[in-house]
Amino acid sequence: MNSNLFDLSGQKALVTGGSGGLGRAMAEGLKAAGAAVAIAGVSDRVAAVASELGCVGLRADLANRAEPRHLFDEALAALGQVDILVTAHGIVTRRKAEDFSIEEWDNTLEVNLTSVFALCQLAGRHMLARGYGKIITIASMLSFSGGITVPAYAASKGGIAQITKALANEWAGRGVNVNAVAPGYFDTPLAAGVKNDPVRYRKVLDRIPAERWGQPADLKGAVVFLASRASDYVHGIVLPVDGGWLAR
Repeated sequence: MNSNLFDLSGQKALVTGGSGGLGRAMAEGLKAAGAAVAIAGVSDRVAAVASELGCVGLRADLANRAEPRHLFDEALAALGQVDILVTAHGIVTRRKAEDFSIEEWDNTLEVNLTSVFALCQLAGRHMLARGYGKIITIASMLSFSGGITVPAYAASKGGIAQITKALANEWAGRGVNVNAVAPGYFDTPLAAGVKNDPVRYRKVLDRIPAERWGQPADLKGAVVFLASRASDYVHGIVLPVDGGWLAR
């Protein structure tokens, strides 16, 4: 084993949602630690971001039930193997619970939860056959609380915490680590609904002991830790990166 527990040289990583926001920062962190990285996203900017980062760019619409397998096969073809999977894609729809449509519910759960399980299952089979792998899901503060006007997102992130633990229970003894990162309030487009509301923004900020919202780069250390040998005896955790939000 390399004396540097955080060195990812020779490792191959697939990061979904890697073309923007938190996913891009995590991909940058993995690459800086030495991993070869493929990023996946639904928009045209994937190719441009991949070029900027010096990694592989893959297009995938994970609202489509067939896309996880197609994406994973493409990642295997591009990288040769997948040692690290980071599922950083996701969507949020804000609407009062009494007005939330079943179509919006289904789409959110498909993207945020079902496709994550499908990718974890595909990666798990691949990793279990080799006896090694790191799977990192992305939970949320709403894995711990219910949120406001985001019932489907809250349900999906509660589900992420639980499938992370469930997979860890089955795979920890077979060489595959499954853990989650739970970002707090970060300055990304996904949080615009809160940040653009001056009352809620102030309430959130006042509860964060670090006295600021998170920036995407704040997640790099956590994802490198969970992707590296430094976390070999860490299984089934939901690691908050929240500036102390949950502690207050």
